[in-house]
Amino acid sequence: MEAARISEADRMKAEDLVLCVNNIEVIYDHVILVLKGVSLNVSRGGIVALLGANGAGKTTTLKAISNLLRAERGEVTKGSIEFDGERVDRLSPNKLVRRGCIQVLEGRHCFGHLTIEENLLTGAFTRRDGNAAIRRDLEAIYDYFPRLKQRRTSMAGYTSGGEQQMCAIGRAMMSRPKMILLDEPSMGLAPQIVEEIFEIVRRLNETEGVSFLLAEQNTNMALKYATYGYILETGRVVMDGPASMLRENEDVKEFYLGVSEGDRKSFREVKSYKRRKRWLA
Repeated sequence: MEAARISEADRMKAEDLVLCVNNIEVIYDHVILVLKGVSLNVSRGGIVALLGANGAGKTTTLKAISNLLRAERGEVTKGSIEFDGERVDRLSPNKLVRRGCIQVLEGRHCFGHLTIEENLLTGAFTRRDGNAAIRRDLEAIYDYFPRLKQRRTSMAGYTSGGEQQMCAIGRAMMSRPKMILLDEPSMGLAPQIVEEIFEIVRRLNETEGVSFLLAEQNTNMALKYATYGYILETGRVVMDGPASMLRENEDVKEFYLGVSEGDRKSFREVKSYKRRKRWLA
């Protein structure tokens, strides 16, 4: 009887997850070990932040989930990835998009020779529900991103970085996703534009029910909008917890938010900070 109750609890927990990454390892060129047993979950309708310095493995984790590693001679050699209750780490990227998981790449990657509207329409390429539905969704995207409506006939390559980031997110939304993997959305953008984009992400999450896994170096901004967070260092998850808990953690405040209790640390102490992190002890 007890075993049955545990099994039912586990089943209910699994139903609440849209993404489950189980102890994956990633190797590039059959030699270079980049991820070393990474596990993480994204709850249905949640915003989860994947935090860490440049080179920690955030982008590799997202590409492992979206199955884009093979284009860079990388592969998941251990572990498994489940999306919406089914194992997907052996699917092609386009089949994963059709199931509802899509990645917005670091650097935005808009088609510079196409207009903003043409870029958005490319996001609906995998859909089979007709032009009328696509047009309705296009107008909904313009409601979320008024700037894009103003620039709908402009060549994407001649728009600002913020407008290109909005275009990339809008293009992903045109595929009607259940989850978006968002890689470094704040990169190269002014603080007020970053705030605007994160506010739109929150609206999409709340009103459309889209889950987000966002890789971000701007820890302060990410933890402001996320519900849960994971911190990566050298290919490992070294800490995770609710965003509110991570914001108050002394190590996170010192090494990621730039806030330190007591006297300012010297450069010599900062250089050796890894030896003093409690999670690496």
